[in-house]
Amino acid sequence: MHDQNLDTRVTLTRGFGSAAEARLAGREATLPDGASSSTSKTGLISSDGVPVMTAEELADTRRGFSTRRVTLPQTVLLVEEGIEPRSGDLVLARVASIGQHTRIELPDGRRSHLYVGDHIIVAYGNRYAPDQFEAEVPSDLDECHLVAGGGIASRLINKHVGVKGPTRIKPLGLLADAGQRPFNLSDWKIKSRSIPNQLPPVLVVAGTAMNSGKTTTAARLIKGLQRAGKRVGAAKVTGTGAGVDVWQMRDAGAVEVVDFTDAGHASTYMLAPNEVEKVFVQLLSHLGGQQLDAIVVEVADGVLQAETAELLTSSAFSFYCDRLLFAASDAMGAVAGVQWLCAKGLDVCAVSGSLTAAPLAIRETSTATGLPVLSKKDLSDPAIALSLLSKKG
Repeated sequence: MHDQNLDTRVTLTRGFGSAAEARLAGREATLPDGASSSTSKTGLISSDGVPVMTAEELADTRRGFSTRRVTLPQTVLLVEEGIEPRSGDLVLARVASIGQHTRIELPDGRRSHLYVGDHIIVAYGNRYAPDQFEAEVPSDLDECHLVAGGGIASRLINKHVGVKGPTRIKPLGLLADAGQRPFNLSDWKIKSRSIPNQLPPVLVVAGTAMNSGKTTTAARLIKGLQRAGKRVGAAKVTGTGAGVDVWQMRDAGAVEVVDFTDAGHASTYMLAPNEVEKVFVQLLSHLGGQQLDAIVVEVADGVLQAETAELLTSSAFSFYCDRLLFAASDAMGAVAGVQWLCAKGLDVCAVSGSLTAAPLAIRETSTATGLPVLSKKDLSDPAIALSLLSKKG
């Protein structure tokens, strides 16, 4: 574990990939009298020993929400070549052009505007978002893309026709320790612990697809339980690093909110099934020690997404999930989703999601599934929320 905050003074002892990059568009500085590149805390130092960024400038370099747990030591190397990035590796990059993502979400949730030439610290990660991008971590440090506002670097494979091309970024190097081992989000993951025998009820929200109302369903359920006087913890177990869902659940009244980035992953897309299962258990183990009355868990994307499907059909999910709510944007999606889950041996206790904005869709869904269909108002009602709060069996 690294014990210095990212906003402390940082020394990088290797330079950018070219003299022009190294001197940040021609700016050149000299070491203070009597100082050496190995001991000076002047900030970013090129491979030829010329400081090109002060420690203060580096500390002010904006970083994405996905890196919020990162606390770098004072001495950091910048590895620019001869290394293949992995998901979760930290990269210093320059904005080459602005596309779909015009802002980057900072660790505190503020969305900061980006400009060409800006330097940012983000994490490599894969992206699965049918409404936006499919992208994978590249095998080199060549130009790639900012594929999520929470600070995810990746290389575009496909995109939705309704969105702009991605913002292009030029990686300048991986941040690494003194042994040139790249720093990774996993270096700062929450500690694993045993799940208490008396784990509070775990209520899980899954859905048909991205933007089907899963986070809103989870947040409104949290609000209902909070209004009933319950201490609620929340987790988002899969997805791509960004803070919008975390903040929404916290705003609803959750006293503790964690997601997969707290477990050391920039994204869960393309993780092995056992790794996704480990994330689920790790987040539950963390929340299990917080003296909670309930835990609300959101599973990202739709049930047909590979990692989501693997998690929902895993032994850990079957063991720990007490109540399963399903979010959908239309009645047919709700029916198909409920049938899919039931075929996997999972019981759905209620349906919600964006379909509840339409009374006719509520009626269709209720008739076809035989399940309660709960609107945002319903879920926020303390009595209804409490009716869902029980252990299975």
